[in-house]
Amino acid sequence: MPKFVIEREIPGVGSMSAEELQAVSQKSCSVLRNLGPEIQWLQSYVTDNKIYCVYIAPNEEVVREHARQGGFPANSVAQVRHIIDPTTAESAA
Repeated sequence: MPKFVIEREIPGVGSMSAEELQAVSQKSCSVLRNLGPEIQWLQSYVTDNKIYCVYIAPNEEVVREHARQGGFPANSVAQVRHIIDPTTAESAA
């Protein structure tokens, strides 16, 4: 199943309290339960003014529907084509 990186522009999100972030997470999980098992939230990275989320979903439309139902932005949705890390630099032989 395809993996997506979602960029959500939320000014000041990095200053949110643990309780506020928990509420956002709970809302996201509630929407995911309603959408069914075809979409999964893997993790998110919170920066000062953006959240970068990683999801598994059948297509971009389902990712955008999750954002619409949750009431949070999906300013950019990009499908992951490859995953690399330091081991990618190692010889394949």
